[in-house]
Amino acid sequence: MVTATFEFQGYLNDFLDYPFRHRMFESACAESATTKHMIEAFGVPHTEVGRVVVNDEASSLHHLLQEGDHVVIHPPGIPVQNEEGAGLPAAPPLFLADAHLGGLARLLRMAGFDTFYDNAIHDDDVVRIAAEQNRIILSRDRELLKRRMIVSGCYIRSLEPASQMKEVVTRFSLAQHARPFTLCLHCNRLLASVDKASVLESLPPSVRNYHTEFSRCACCKRVYWRGSHWQRMQAMLKEIVADPADSDTSETH
Repeated sequence: MVTATFEFQGYLNDFLDYPFRHRMFESACAESATTKHMIEAFGVPHTEVGRVVVNDEASSLHHLLQEGDHVVIHPPGIPVQNEEGAGLPAAPPLFLADAHLGGLARLLRMAGFDTFYDNAIHDDDVVRIAAEQNRIILSRDRELLKRRMIVSGCYIRSLEPASQMKEVVTRFSLAQHARPFTLCLHCNRLLASVDKASVLESLPPSVRNYHTEFSRCACCKRVYWRGSHWQRMQAMLKEIVADPADSDTSETH
């Protein structure tokens, strides 16, 4: 056994048992324990760890702990956007929301973020699909996020979808990538503009009389237009996502 000292920074303290929060503490560690092993033993999924510092030097989750090590664990940093756009990824990330986050998945799709969601998905499939499609797993299940095969994930702290959305937008600096109403809310597929004549038979009479611009999902064939529901969704997104980009696509049928 070896003894190391640990310090968790910022919101990572919320994962810890109360006696360990916002303080430096010692803990016995197995001789073969890594920083990842101990961090997760304290209740913090590795997906929530940004920078690891051991004995005042940058380290990693794979550091083999030694007697007397002082380990400081930081949460992920928020990317900083400058005038030239540095700090933003070339494309927005892809997400996978677990079976309990249907409301969040819908809001992410509404804002234009590719989000896989299946309310019957098994945890093993969550891990597999995320790895195959390079998706960030969004979950409120800490044990799921601790799985070794998961590279990127985010523990969702809030219970209400709009607050969950704000967490994700802030964590991944998504605001300037938003493309509202470009994805089907049901299929997660890109919408395409269509002529009114091609969808006329599927429109309610009031929509036929007052709307001229339509989009349709090639997968489920749902038709979207800018009706009152679109206006309510647009207002909600403006509150959640700072300065969402304008879009010419539409609402749901």
